[in-house]
Amino acid sequence: MRALALAALFPAALASCGGSTKTVTAESHAGAEGPTGASSTTTKTATTPSNNGSGDESSGGSAAQGTTPSTTRTATEPQFDQGQSSSSQEAQQAAAAVRARGYAPGDLAEYHPSQTLRTLVGTRSGSTDGYGQEVFFFVDGRFIGTDTKEPSASVKVISQNDTEAVVAYTLYRPGDPLSSPSGGQAVVHFQLNNGKLVPAGTIPPVHSSTGTSRL
Repeated sequence: MRALALAALFPAALASCGGSTKTVTAESHAGAEGPTGASSTTTKTATTPSNNGSGDESSGGSAAQGTTPSTTRTATEPQFDQGQSSSSQEAQQAAAAVRARGYAPGDLAEYHPSQTLRTLVGTRSGSTDGYGQEVFFFVDGRFIGTDTKEPSASVKVISQNDTEAVVAYTLYRPGDPLSSPSGGQAVVHFQLNNGKLVPAGTIPPVHSSTGTSRL
């Protein structure tokens, strides 16, 4: 009777220790890797410690509790710059207007859609030497005219703001070849006044037999 009582108390004592016992049976079969021709049964007993929730490795607890949650990162796609696309499209439209008038557009970076008055230099189509230029003016994207009726040998917009463009003309003396102008340059301010473009100054003549000219 005393033996039976001790046997009954033994499982309860194990349960109170907070541990559990698992029995795993591994059976080796003939023909498997390792020594062949032998068949044996091995019983292994593994004890799983109870989790006291402390997570302290020094006390024998588990260092990590549960499953580590995964982190999902979402990268924001870059937004398409609608303003930049619209500006580029308007510059292309201005270039098309220059081509339609028989000129090849110059540097589109000189066309500023943010300004009221906008400019684009064009070179006469078919010019093999790069001479024969005019300044094309636009107001809010609408073509309003050129600086002169006849092209100059060489012209450049040296500065501009919202309502004004400063244009420099290369000047020639009588007998100067196109490649060697000796008359310096003339600077003319073109100002937007009530929707009309007005030159503040005198535009040099296209030809002259006594003084300087644009060609």
